[in-house]
Amino acid sequence: MDTNRLKGKNCVITGAARGMGAAVAEHYAAQGAKVCVADINIDGCNEVVARIKSKGGEAIAAKVDVTKREDIKAAIDATVEAFGSLNIMLNNAGINKPLMFLDVTEENWHQIMTVNALGCLLGMQEAAKQMIKQGKQDYPYKIINVGSILSRQAFDDVIPYSCSKHAVLAMINGGAKALAKENITVNGYGPGVVRTELWEQLDKDLVAIGKFDKAGESMDRLAEEMILLKRYSYPEDVVGTASFLASSESDYMTGQLLMIDGGMVVQ
Repeated sequence: MDTNRLKGKNCVITGAARGMGAAVAEHYAAQGAKVCVADINIDGCNEVVARIKSKGGEAIAAKVDVTKREDIKAAIDATVEAFGSLNIMLNNAGINKPLMFLDVTEENWHQIMTVNALGCLLGMQEAAKQMIKQGKQDYPYKIINVGSILSRQAFDDVIPYSCSKHAVLAMINGGAKALAKENITVNGYGPGVVRTELWEQLDKDLVAIGKFDKAGESMDRLAEEMILLKRYSYPEDVVGTASFLASSESDYMTGQLLMIDGGMVVQ
């Protein structure tokens, strides 16, 4: 690992108390970035920060509800106060609650769309405002959004989530066009089946609605039937692409969603 790959970069990562967000936060810190670990779960944030600091990295924790603009702005302000500037914004926070198509409720729809889509928009807007305020630099600022395999397709048991991740792709495309003149790139990555706490809960929920018969079946079935590489992934499979998008190696990219899905979606 290049421990200087992200040296001099200061970033906010939402949804970073556990799972992929925590793994990326620790990976960024190991490569020299200074990280604001942001999540509604502040205890989890503090645990990630402690792990980063134990390895010689720099990090702060921020309690953030991504559906509240003031929370996101406060985390960005804390990052600037602690580290001097904001260079990278990673909009990772997301939730899911599967229901079959005809069972989707207004509550289910609004909860998922508000966190996953509106939360991403607010993160992009507040990060861009801070970056523009700081003024142009020799290299681009980076906004990175976490999409999904469901940014490019849809499953009938997770329609609101699919719609929210299609919205994330739209914000990558539209945000890139809006912010290019400010020397801000907007890209993202789309994981597939990643073994995290979120997916383990999703697996239980899919059993509860009758989509699968037993725990663990969803991941195993998807690996066998839909993933070309015949295995589901772990957060460690995602961090390299997340690091690439944050680094100078991706400076000439914008408006792109990179799939990290083992070949579930091939276009």
